Amino acid sequence: MSRLARRLAHGALVVWAVVSIAFVINNLLPGDPARLVAGVQARPADVARIRQQLELDRPPIVQYAQFWRRLVHVGPRVIDPNRDPTHASCLVVLPLGPFAGHVDFGKSYQMRQPVAAVVADRLPRTFALTSAGVLLQVLFGLCTGVAAALRRGSRLDRALVSVSLLGVSAPTFLIALSLQYVLAYKLRWLPLDGFGQTLGEHVRCLVLPAITLGVYGAAYYTRLVRDEMIGLMRQDWVRTARAKGASPWRVVIHHALRNELTLLVTAVGLDFGALMGGAVVTETVFRWPGLGDLSVKATMHRDGPVLLACVVVTSVFIVASSLVVDLVGRRLDPRTRES
Repeated sequence: MSRLARRLAHGALVVWAVVSIAFVINNLLPGDPARLVAGVQARPADVARIRQQLELDRPPIVQYAQFWRRLVHVGPRVIDPNRDPTHASCLVVLPLGPFAGHVDFGKSYQMRQPVAAVVADRLPRTFALTSAGVLLQVLFGLCTGVAAALRRGSRLDRALVSVSLLGVSAPTFLIALSLQYVLAYKLRWLPLDGFGQTLGEHVRCLVLPAITLGVYGAAYYTRLVRDEMIGLMRQDWVRTARAKGASPWRVVIHHALRNELTLLVTAVGLDFGALMGGAVVTETVFRWPGLGDLSVKATMHRDGPVLLACVVVTSVFIVASSLVVDLVGRRLDPRTRES
């Protein structure tokens, strides 16, 4: 428990540092958010009025303190903006007891909506894309990596290594545009982009961006699995299993891959946390309404509350993924446990 407490404290410190740096950078960027909201032709008096409404006229240190004060707090279980406007932009996350835990990122400058509600609407879409993309990465990378390791030095090995090197080198947008051209534009099997209206359309629209993430990430997993498998197949316990007459597939799955799980789980966990921050390029190309697309628009419009909310969610998922990877790795490999 002491180790878990230390990891949680360290994770909270990391989130605080990342969000603080993002807050400073957002305030140092050129441009006036109030001017962007008011429009180019707005009068100075109107810009000053909007700046006051958005509370941008306060000193940065006051804005910083106010952001952390209202980020996580306790409030009523049911939010009624008419009776209690102080919680109008809150989102209830822990409805326990007479009070509830609230998350409040403020209101978006451009959309004029509670940022917590916007993020809550986008988060499941990014989660679906990330889960599908990581699943395809592992499936493609595991199959090709094992095949290359078992046929080391053959034409198949050289072909798979070359393709994986090409996949790592190719930009994500190039893979996305190639898939769009072949599968959507030429063959018309899948939608070109968008999100759709029904569940079936959501799934069809998810295929191309998920394959894009899968192809790009599988190139890395192919080389990772291949190199690790080559080393494991030379170990004494593998030779012993072969000498006892174990089938080739049992040797690969039960003896070799089982000992590679720790490394694979670590890579998958860290990738999942990073992609939950938003696969920016993939979501932008396919117009997938997730956190990556939201963060790009917030940066272009200098929408500080939305940008900081995306940073908070991203850092929390990365820290949580790192913690889960550490706990799972300690369960899979007893050598990493403390005495």
